[in-house]
Order: sequence, then structure tokens, then C-alpha cells
Amino acid sequence: MQSSNGGLSKSGLSTLRDVLGRHVESGRIPGLVTLLSRGDETYVEAMGTMAHGGGPPMRRDTMFRMASTSKPVSVAAAMVLLDECRLRLDDLVEPWLPELADRRVLTRIDGPLSDTVPARRPITVRDVLTSTFGLGMDLTVLGTPIMSALFERGLTPNLPEPMPEPDEWMRRLGELPLMHQPGERWQYQISSDLLGVLVARVTGQPFETFLRERIFDPLGMKDTGFHVSADKIDRLPPLYAPDPQTGEFHVWDEPAGGRWSQPPAFPGGGGGLVSTVDDYHAYFRMLLNRGTHGGERILSRPAVELMTTNRLTPEQNAARTALARDNVHISFGQGQHGGWGFGMAVRTYRGDYAPIGQFGWDGGSGASTYADPHNDVVGILLTQVGTSAPNSAHVFHDFWTALYQAIDN
Repeated sequence: MQSSNGGLSKSGLSTLRDVLGRHVESGRIPGLVTLLSRGDETYVEAMGTMAHGGGPPMRRDTMFRMASTSKPVSVAAAMVLLDECRLRLDDLVEPWLPELADRRVLTRIDGPLSDTVPARRPITVRDVLTSTFGLGMDLTVLGTPIMSALFERGLTPNLPEPMPEPDEWMRRLGELPLMHQPGERWQYQISSDLLGVLVARVTGQPFETFLRERIFDPLGMKDTGFHVSADKIDRLPPLYAPDPQTGEFHVWDEPAGGRWSQPPAFPGGGGGLVSTVDDYHAYFRMLLNRGTHGGERILSRPAVELMTTNRLTPEQNAARTALARDNVHISFGQGQHGGWGFGMAVRTYRGDYAPIGQFGWDGGSGASTYADPHNDVVGILLTQVGTSAPNSAHVFHDFWTALYQAIDN
């Protein structure tokens, strides 16, 4: 444990440590690393082991697959382009993404792919940033022709069919109709991956190169990227996907020779990053500092405000609310925040211990990352257990409940 207290109570931090320790001692979470900061004070805890059943201990510099917690970070690349007026919110995306010109839209969500009408308008940058461009992962319509087509074409990550390189990914995406009219409805995942292609085409640089030059290097995020180099691979634990019925641990991804051991064909802004608690702390603290880090401006204050406040209309948000409320057997209650900014959730009502205004997201690989402007708090919890079973989601909930009790004033 490393801590210094400024508005964090010693008894509250002790409770937090005990709560997390129970999860590790139960055997359901082999290990975890967590960071809690308030203002200039930081508390870090590493518990348990890298592997199920033993092995090296978790350390502060252990690297984790960030899964969907990549979204709040990767979106910063687009905000740089908005700040520099190289993109505008209501620009059409067609000049850079011609594959998305002349869209057609399904007549009904469960209908055949040939039953379409013309899109009412073209897709804009704003549609992509708010995840409302018309295609996404919709867990409420699994088994429909359009969802089957998304999976079969390798347009979503972490499935047996790997995602192809960006130009081929765009070609396949362009073959499909939209599920909804542009700007009509919030949908998950695909917008975040599309954003990386857009940034690469606008800048003429690989997405990771632009992220590294403009976000990672200025923030000192030396352990963040889309793969883990050979000299760091011993810092990456296996990723487990427990059996939902039996709880038996299955290895979903090994470090050596696994999915993150080589640069990917598709650097996925929606879920491809690996990182550490300290790297993510630097990023979320920059957001709380309204775009600055160590005296250097990374993003403009208005850009940060756009990212971290709700951008959805009630109509757009209806699908997000339904996904969170009606799929709790999948999300285990995570995702019920109310709103969505650019690339991240934003709390618009108080449904648990976290206040209105908290922003961030969770990842299916066992990561939870949020910042809270009201309390000047950043909280990061990283594990190696995916959300195929409730184990890591239960840790998320208990972490945030205990964290807010540790705030002393």
C-alpha cells in the first residue's frame, strides 16, 4: 500500500482494503490493482497474484487489457482535431469515410438486410462522437440478420473472426445498411472503432501514432498502447473468462503469443488498449484539470466539457437506458448512469453512491475507470477477470461503494 491522506480517511481506506481483500481471498479474483486519488493525494493498492492459483504478485506497474475503458481515452484524439479545426462537429464524414456515403437504413431492426429505405441525411462527425451514427452492438436484438452480419464480418472485437485492417474493415462496414437513421439512437462500440479510422485518415498517420504523439507521450503514459512489447510481456497477466454456470476459470488470452503480444491489424479505439493504473490516472486527472497536465495544455477546456457532460437527447438515450436496465444479467447493473458524453458515460441522476457529473466507463476485461469533478476524485480498478460471470462486476460495485465512504469531507 502507498498512500498519503488529503480528504481521504484512514478508516475509509482501511475498509476499502478489507473489501477488496475479501474478493481476492475468495479466489474469484486472483489479483487486482487499484488507484484512488483526491487532489494531490494518491492511494494505490496491489493485491493477489497475476495468475489464477498463484504465481508472481500483482504490482503497481502490472499492465492490463483495458477493453471498453479504451473508449474514454481514444476519443481524445478526435478532440485534438476539433481543437485544431481539422474537424468540425457537423462536418459530413464522407470526404474521409467514403464507404459511408449514400447510406440505406433497415425498415425494421429484425428485418432482412435487403429491406431498407434511404437515410434521411448523411452521417456527421457528431454522430460518430456521440455513438449515434446508425450501427452498433445492440445486445437487445441478438440473432437478428444485422447483428449476425456484424459478427460474421469481423466488425466487432473479441470474436473468433478477427477484425481486419482498417481499410478492409471499412469496406465490409460499407456493405451493410444502418440499423437506425443517423443521429436517431445511441448504439454501442462500433462508433469508437470508426473514430480511430476517421482520425487516421484525417491526419494521414496510424491511429496509435497520433494518440501517442498528442496524448500518451505528453501525459507520460509510457505503458499505454495497442500491444505489449516483448520486454514488458511479463507484466501482463493472463485474462480469464470464468464459466457463467460453474465459475471455473478459463484462460481467454495468454500474455505470450496472445492477442496483445503483437501489433493488431486493427487498432481498436473501442477496446484495444493496454495500460496501467498510473497511466490512466494521468489521463483522467488531466480531464479533471480541464485539459492541462503539468502546466501543458493537452485539450481545450471546452473540449473536455463536451466529452464529460451528457450529449444525448432523451430520444437518443432511450436505447442506452434500455440496454442498462434490461440487460442487467449481462452488465450486472453496470452502465446505469443516465447519460453519455463523447466516448464515456456521464451520471445524470444519482442511483448509487456516485454523484451526478461522475464520468468514465467499465471494461469487459475487468477494468473500471471514473473521475468525479464534484469530489476531485479519480478511481481506477483493474483486474484480470472478464465479465463473463459477475465476479469482476461485483468488485466494481464494492470498490465504488467503499471509495465514496473513504472521502472524508
